[in-house]
Amino acid sequence: MAEEIPDVGVRRGKVLTWLSLAARVILGAAIMIAGLLKVGDLHQAVVAVRAYQLPLPSDIVTWIGYGQPIVEILLGVLILAGLFTRWTGLLGAVLMLVFIAGIISVWVRGLSIDCGCFSDGGLLLPGQRTKYFEDIMRDVGLVVCGVWLVIFPKSPISVDSWVAGTDTKEA
Repeated sequence: MAEEIPDVGVRRGKVLTWLSLAARVILGAAIMIAGLLKVGDLHQAVVAVRAYQLPLPSDIVTWIGYGQPIVEILLGVLILAGLFTRWTGLLGAVLMLVFIAGIISVWVRGLSIDCGCFSDGGLLLPGQRTKYFEDIMRDVGLVVCGVWLVIFPKSPISVDSWVAGTDTKEA
């Protein structure tokens, strides 16, 4: 009997779906964890946003500081769950691009802050070094995950696949 050769297209499809799961976990967990680290001290989240010295009214900066952790947690959960994967992946990528723009903005303006992504954020003390390049590279990687999900949203262990009725064994 001739040995069956697995269809390369099927194998490629399975690899792509598992890579999409990895992108979901990386992007969703990063966004959700960033929000969880901030939500316990919303006043400090406002301080971190103020450190960017954005040309916005004080009330808007306050609302961003209070709202950002909640939005991050919700978006992270949706991405991890695989619900509306293409759209939540796009939102995650756009969010990361906004963060990258903010970090570039403070870097260009010569401000010395901690971005507040996974920490308290705010102005750095004399002698503390900025990590703008590292922060931007991390966020670029997260943008890549979000773009991947826009292009390849199908993944196993997702609400989308459950709603569509596809078996995770096929993914």
